[in-house]
Amino acid sequence: MQKHRAGPPAKGRVTLKTIAEVTGLSLSTVSLSLRGGTTLKQETRDKVAEAARSLGYVPDRAGVRLRTGKTNVIALVLESAGDSIDFARHMIKGIGQAISGTRYHLSIAPEFDNPGSVETIRYILDNRTADGVIITHTGPRDRRVQLLMDADFPFVSHGRTEFFTPHPYHDFHAEAFVAAAVDRLVAKGARKLLLVVGDDRTTNYHNIVTAYRRAVAGHGVDGRLFDQMPSRASAAEIRRIGEQLAQSDDRPDGIISDTETRTISLVGGLQDGGVRIGQDIQLVYKQTSDVLPTFFPHLDSVQEDVFAAGVELTNLLLRRIAGEPAENLQTLAEPVLHWRSGD
Repeated sequence: MQKHRAGPPAKGRVTLKTIAEVTGLSLSTVSLSLRGGTTLKQETRDKVAEAARSLGYVPDRAGVRLRTGKTNVIALVLESAGDSIDFARHMIKGIGQAISGTRYHLSIAPEFDNPGSVETIRYILDNRTADGVIITHTGPRDRRVQLLMDADFPFVSHGRTEFFTPHPYHDFHAEAFVAAAVDRLVAKGARKLLLVVGDDRTTNYHNIVTAYRRAVAGHGVDGRLFDQMPSRASAAEIRRIGEQLAQSDDRPDGIISDTETRTISLVGGLQDGGVRIGQDIQLVYKQTSDVLPTFFPHLDSVQEDVFAAGVELTNLLLRRIAGEPAENLQTLAEPVLHWRSGD
């Protein structure tokens, strides 16, 4: 006679015991499988995972933490993303894909009104509310990075720093973006370039500015830096700046813009001032969504894939949590060139 396998209880919370009864496996095997036990056969792990999904199993995080000291949570400390369209959504989707099928869940701590604060990091460290942290918009001597390194707590940053001690990071190769943009503008005849760049608190700002100065010097062209842009300037303010540039006697013939939101307002202001973009002034902007190509299909851009960045950051963090050395966990995303106008 075939042994009858009990189904899930009609009421109450689904537990490890419920899954063991349904699958016919031992409680220890079910527990090991849900903890990612690699010593088990893939067939067994798939069987347990399918049963857990169909039963709607939700881990008892308090119990897991008491037994293992782990939370099975990754924390994303998300700084202001107002300079990029849909940055947060693409980043979160990438992280979500990377943790799909793992035991990890995502907790998001927005820091939009208090950039660079260490309070969220202190809370995570003091209360051990996560097993690892992803932070964005890092500065050269970022206090959050210093705090995490001092605590020897697993983390990865979206952006580089200037610390001597290595730490995991994934960053957009901003230097390659600027070099490619300068090459493109010069090839299209521009000789009076202007870099419009934002928040000078970030490492990205310093990397971009340094690479820009090197690139324009290499080409022997005039390369100015627009450093009058308030870091949190409104769209209306940036539009006015664009109009003023258009009407200036010494206006540039080539512009590099490091964010999409600034580009939209800047182009609007330049057009208000009578400038024909792509004719009177050439422009290359950094692209992080599909929005601008829809409205300005003729403008050249250099793309960063924020979704892919979320995936990579998560994979690096999981490897760090597993004990891989920090110096092995440092990667750069190469820019994708979209030359849409002219040659």
